[in-house]
Amino acid sequence: MIQLHYWPTPNGWKVSIALEEMGLPYEVRLVDIRKGDQKTAEFLRLSPNGRMPAIVDPDGPDGDPISVFESGAILQYLARKTGRFCGKTERERIEIDQWLMWQMGGVGPMAGQAHHFLKYAPAMDPPQDLPYAKERYRTEVGRLYGVLDQRLADRPYIAGDSFSIADMAIWPWASLWEGQQQDLSDKPHMRAWLDRVAARPGVRAGRALHADLRPADPGSTARSGLFAKG
Repeated sequence: MIQLHYWPTPNGWKVSIALEEMGLPYEVRLVDIRKGDQKTAEFLRLSPNGRMPAIVDPDGPDGDPISVFESGAILQYLARKTGRFCGKTERERIEIDQWLMWQMGGVGPMAGQAHHFLKYAPAMDPPQDLPYAKERYRTEVGRLYGVLDQRLADRPYIAGDSFSIADMAIWPWASLWEGQQQDLSDKPHMRAWLDRVAARPGVRAGRALHADLRPADPGSTARSGLFAKG
């Protein structure tokens, strides 16, 4: 059984959704990022960058255990392991991988910064309300979602006709568009895709995993050790 080191965040959801969609048995090891669990020596052995999620697969390559960190790398590993959601031809794999990298290098970091400066930073003590940063990341997220909407104008999923790990990577962040202060009235294709993906049982199950641990008050996370140095 795969060990999933997890907390209910968009990056955590990527992997919980993948495990559910792929039908892989797993057990959850909670990494309470509010308490700094991601900085413990035990977790750093699995994820040297001190970020979750991470997995440990006792049945890794050649039957030997392996640990994998970074959500995009985990998605690629699980897709190769199962032969699912990663394309059947080299052209399909390239198409999926480039949109996966687009999420890892664009949507994830930019949406994460938007959440930080729009929701968390103003709730800090003392408040860090920075208009330039708020506008910078809100605008960039909007630009990226424009790219996404255009991409989905003639296809049901990011890479074409089939749901893939690219959709699994992008959807968790894009589903939080309201918290990023975005307007989808001019992005009908993205909105339809959000609903289409959300209707999948595996996505619903992965998104619901320990959802009760997400704080109702974003400031409660901001005032914790989440953004502490070290």
